[in-house]
Parts: sequence; C-alpha cells; structure tokens
Amino acid sequence: MDLEARLIELETKQAFGDDALEQLSDALAHQQREIEELREAVKLLHQQLKAVQNNPGSNAADEPPPPHY
Repeated sequence: MDLEARLIELETKQAFGDDALEQLSDALAHQQREIEELREAVKLLHQQLKAVQNNPGSNAADEPPPPHY
C-alpha cells in the first residue's frame, strides 16, 4: 500500500470518527435536556404532593361517594 492510499484511508477513518463523535455529542445534549425536563416535572409533582398532604380539607372521607354507590 502506498503512502497516498494510506493517507486517504486515515482521512476516511478520521471523517467517520468525527461524524460518530458529533452524533454522540448531539445525543448526549438531547438526553441532558430531557433529564432537566424530567427533573422539573418531578420537582413540580413533589410540590403538588406536599400541597395535597398539607391541605386538611383533602381528606378522602370528607368527599361524597361516587354516583354509582
């Protein structure tokens, strides 16, 4: 294999490596955004749960039975 063919092969491998790295970077950034959104959702649900637990008027025994009873 001559020097020019080896150089072309290395450049090709480098190009594929760069593309793979970019795809992985994009996937990681997407996952990070998704994790942040999920953290915010969990935080909101936690706040809502605290509000329901701290609300004395939210006792299930105080609610009228459903219509099918």
